[in-house]
Amino acid sequence: MESKSAVNMLSALGHEGRLAIFRLLVKAGPQGVAAGDVARALDVLPNSLSANLSILAHAGLVTSRREGRSIIYSADYGAMSGLLGFLMEDCCDGAPEICSPLNAVLARVEACGPACAPKSPA
Repeated sequence: MESKSAVNMLSALGHEGRLAIFRLLVKAGPQGVAAGDVARALDVLPNSLSANLSILAHAGLVTSRREGRSIIYSADYGAMSGLLGFLMEDCCDGAPEICSPLNAVLARVEACGPACAPKSPA
């Protein structure tokens, strides 16, 4: 991952509302959540939600698809993994004890994957 992509992703996540949206989509799993359900779950106005989802999509963190009259949004797990990998790429530099707690978390996530996500949003 290039620094510019990482900066765009981190910038998109550097907003309380967008971070909440992204976390909800991560929890929802690959089946995603309809935009209206995201708005209700987070008590967000539709126009604010639309703007925030657009920023997350532009950063490459979420994808969308149409199902009937609904637009379903999903977290892009590949992009999320890429960002985490980028952040940890130069970790440790001779001191593995620094990253061992993070490596344990990443190992659990890799073993579980999106299939472990709840079947319905919070």
